[in-house]
Amino acid sequence: MDITYKLAPSILAADFAKLGEELGRLKDAGADYVHIDVMDGMFVPNISVGIPVIKSIRAYSDMFFDVHLMVQEPIRYIERFKEAGADGITIHYEACSDVDAALDEIVRVGARPAICISPDTPYESIIPYLDRVKMVLIMSVYPGYGGQKLIPETLTKAKNLREYITEHNLDVDIEMDGGIKLDNLKTVVDAGVNVIVAGTGVFAGDLKENVRKFKQIP
Repeated sequence: MDITYKLAPSILAADFAKLGEELGRLKDAGADYVHIDVMDGMFVPNISVGIPVIKSIRAYSDMFFDVHLMVQEPIRYIERFKEAGADGITIHYEACSDVDAALDEIVRVGARPAICISPDTPYESIIPYLDRVKMVLIMSVYPGYGGQKLIPETLTKAKNLREYITEHNLDVDIEMDGGIKLDNLKTVVDAGVNVIVAGTGVFAGDLKENVRKFKQIP
């Protein structure tokens, strides 16, 4: 059986001194999405890029901006992120006091809705929202820190979620972010993940060759 998946390189691993150029290289290399992690220093301990950066790089790329809001109560900012150039907006189940309202807001502004769960959150928690989202992001490391190894138990979570999606005939992508390398890519895809987030694995060294390798299951 042929397995197809999309590659969403994370710009946190890019050279921030020339982000516009990096986005052009990603498109030329054949990447599918641009994954943009937004950290608020509250839901997660670190702080990363925000609305002004997304707005500034939007002019350099027509690729799909996959914006992952690691933000407490993200409903406050959804409209502004869409205006800045977000195509898809992912909220954390754990960061919302009203998940339904946050998803409603994403739909209202015209972005593609997605929901994320951290490693310790069971996939069953988001089943009530699967008919309202286009993608589930499973964090395979704890959000907010780079350089972590993929947590093996998250692969079981992805497999179980894929089985549920298939059984209920839902059109929902499964994205995974954290510790994905070429040597574990096949295991991730075999678990049912069809959107791959990778950072240093793409941007370190020969970007074009790295993208090519990530687009081919080892």
